[in-house]
Amino acid sequence: MAKAKYPVQEYIGVPVEQDDSGQYIIRDKQNFQLHSWRTGRHTKGKLKKIGQVFLTENHLTVAVVATQPVAYKDRHSITPMQRFTSEYVSDELIQLAKAKLK
Repeated sequence: MAKAKYPVQEYIGVPVEQDDSGQYIIRDKQNFQLHSWRTGRHTKGKLKKIGQVFLTENHLTVAVVATQPVAYKDRHSITPMQRFTSEYVSDELIQLAKAKLK
């Protein structure tokens, strides 16, 4: 029996952390880079909008900066994420991170 396929989306994101007042800030603001994660078979939650925070399987908090579709067969080249949270980062943070998009 063939395994069920699931839709795979790539999430380009920036690692974030909370400051003392609970606001999300870019981790290593001077030298940050954007990285890619993808939905996996067991990913919980759905992306509601750019700026949403998700957790990786290594418990890193990441803010979504951009998305793009991924062919199901190409999914193994991208690390799966764990789950979406209901939290969002500021528009300023998104604009700063988007400046790194090529």
